[in-house]
Amino acid sequence: MEKEKSCPCGSGKQYKDCCKIAHDDINNVITAEQLMRSRYSAYVLADGEYLHKSHHSKTRPKSRGERKETVKWAKAVEWKGLEIINKQQGLEGEDFGVVEFKAYFVERGRPSVIHEKSTFEKENGHWVYYSAL
Repeated sequence: MEKEKSCPCGSGKQYKDCCKIAHDDINNVITAEQLMRSRYSAYVLADGEYLHKSHHSKTRPKSRGERKETVKWAKAVEWKGLEIINKQQGLEGEDFGVVEFKAYFVERGRPSVIHEKSTFEKENGHWVYYSAL
């Protein structure tokens, strides 16, 4: 019997009970934090399709080349964890939210971190990443 794998986002839940729900259908995402976590997991899994779908149409990378480079980079680094530092708004029923996070990874043997305050909005009825503040 295959052991259930824990979700890369660090929620403590199994992947199938956490970010997979969002990856299977972005309309299942209820909060901005949930979208942030699902995007982190998509980076860990190098899921370029989900990263594209979960990015606001006004700010998402337009070219296939850019998207391929993102996936290539996501596969090349070793993801170490996600830390949610703060969140403002972004709850169910709201249309805007901000999530501050740190995403830890190792690239070419060097530990690194992305520290960002990300803005999220609803587009077509579901949460999407808009930009970094």
